[in-house]
Amino acid sequence: MKPGNASDQQKKTINSETMKTKKDVYEIVTEKLITALEAGTAPWHKSWGTSETLPANFQSGKKYRGINTFLLNCAGFSSPYWLTYKQAKEKGGNVKKGEKGMPVVFWNWIYKDANGKTVKDPKQATKKIPFLRYYTAFNAEQIEGVEFPAVDIPTREHTPIEACEKIVDGMPNPPQMETQGNQPCYIPSQDKVRMPKPEHFEGGEEYYSTLFHELTHATGHKSRLNRKESTKVSGFGSRDYSKEELVAEMGAAFLCSQAGIENTINNSAAYLQSWIKVLKGDSKLAVMAAAQAQKAADYILDKAA
Repeated sequence: MKPGNASDQQKKTINSETMKTKKDVYEIVTEKLITALEAGTAPWHKSWGTSETLPANFQSGKKYRGINTFLLNCAGFSSPYWLTYKQAKEKGGNVKKGEKGMPVVFWNWIYKDANGKTVKDPKQATKKIPFLRYYTAFNAEQIEGVEFPAVDIPTREHTPIEACEKIVDGMPNPPQMETQGNQPCYIPSQDKVRMPKPEHFEGGEEYYSTLFHELTHATGHKSRLNRKESTKVSGFGSRDYSKEELVAEMGAAFLCSQAGIENTINNSAAYLQSWIKVLKGDSKLAVMAAAQAQKAADYILDKAA
């Protein structure tokens, strides 16, 4: 396929995406947020990094706002800069083969006159109807041939906490560990824990509390404790999802206590409300979650059953 044809095809794809209905766009946005939530962290909660750098369009320089901030933050990239496929081309670059973009949503309007007829001129309209559309954006790390400025993320000097490092290093059959992006999570399909750099957290206790949370999730893998809630795809707020989050939080608390540090994880109100709702409907859940959290902590600490 000729490069020109590829570009045209990409444009057609983007144009078709912007024609999605309101319901379709909402579904796409919700799916992205649920994916992040199922990875163990709300996209709107961030306990690491003090940079004021927000996701921005590299061509216009404008910061993304509203739901787009959360959508782009949960993509897992370190760079805050984004471009559309067309913008990357205009700057002499190209989106790397196989890369998938993120939706950026925006409001548009349909203008109607007094007879209910659609008009283009807002001044002739007596009614305007909002509807949601989206286009696709790609992160700087997905683009080649364009020079992006270095990301200046203020960092602190990370001093490893010996007791915590001992716990992490002593975990039997550990998951793969990866330092990448800005979204800590456990990826069951790859049996991988992904963490931002320790220097990007507000402090050492924040870093280790978060790492213990993700390692507790990892104990649910079939090669370890085979906890179904850890690998099962469950909707945010469901019993299985809430139970697994309780297990991870309690497990992190047990491990923090073992290491002699404060458990600094501060979950969003959405987490708390979902837990309250589920716990009110199941008086056994907290006890069961605590038991599984203890098993998870014991596994990480390599304690005999």
